[in-house]
Amino acid sequence: MADQANQIVVKTWKLSEEHEPIRLDAFVRQCLPHLSRRAVEDAIRERLFSIGEKISKKGARLAGGDELVFHGPESLLAAKPAPNAGLEVPIVYEDSAILILNKPAGMPTHGFSGRDHATLANFLLARYPNLAQVGKSRWEPGLVHRLDSETSGLVVVAKTQPAFAALKLQFRNRRIQKIYWTLVWGLAPPEGIIEFRLAHDKGDPRRMRTAPRTPRDKERSWKAVTRYRRIGRSRGVSLLEIDMETGVTHQIRVHLAAIGHPIVGDTLYDESKTNNLGLRRQFLHARSVMLYHPDDGRSLTVEAELPEELAELLTRLELRL
Repeated sequence: MADQANQIVVKTWKLSEEHEPIRLDAFVRQCLPHLSRRAVEDAIRERLFSIGEKISKKGARLAGGDELVFHGPESLLAAKPAPNAGLEVPIVYEDSAILILNKPAGMPTHGFSGRDHATLANFLLARYPNLAQVGKSRWEPGLVHRLDSETSGLVVVAKTQPAFAALKLQFRNRRIQKIYWTLVWGLAPPEGIIEFRLAHDKGDPRRMRTAPRTPRDKERSWKAVTRYRRIGRSRGVSLLEIDMETGVTHQIRVHLAAIGHPIVGDTLYDESKTNNLGLRRQFLHARSVMLYHPDDGRSLTVEAELPEELAELLTRLELRL
């Protein structure tokens, strides 16, 4: 099935003679509305779309009578993630309304097109096909929140649309508590609060950065509050327990790097390129989650132990809790 999805196909769309001029990327999104902006830009960059026979950049314009041609993998035309029964993800809690899974490091929470096939979303649709109807985006079936690819730990999934709406409301109202454990460089203070606003890094689309409280221009930024408590220390590193008051992309990673304590193994934000102590991932784990059940309002707390590679590192460092 995967081989079939990777077959090269050709598909065309033609603008009517009366159609107003339109940018290539905008017209692609009209023709393939299920694709994210990122997936469209990546496909254009890979030269999978052309105007007639001419390969063009995303800012090129089509006029009435022009023909848009796609020549690429059939999987990119898929309208939702493909189920992947070959993936294994531990289920920590399950009932009729919610799932809580322990995502391994290295697995993205979701993809952006049918070409992504090894994500948590692919696992979910293989195990729970009905989740395709739950949530706001077909690429995030039932997913109430996300974790970075290299972050392990607990992810909450709604099995019904009412449960999804209720849990999203709890996140917005900051009623859900997520606790992370992370190992950072240096001797961190016993406890603290980090409140830098965050914005996208214009110089590197992979990164976020701290932003001034009062932007000098129209740059968009987000309030971000991270609370931490030191629960262990050894040999130039500190083990922290993190309580996220807000949930901005890369929040923990950027905040800790900004106060001089980057996460061990975080190659994106540790600018000193410090030795990673043998880790092939960042030491960041979503340790526990507390929420109110969407059906009856009862408090529910679920925990996930540290993965073997993280626990083994603490043992090597003789870092006891």
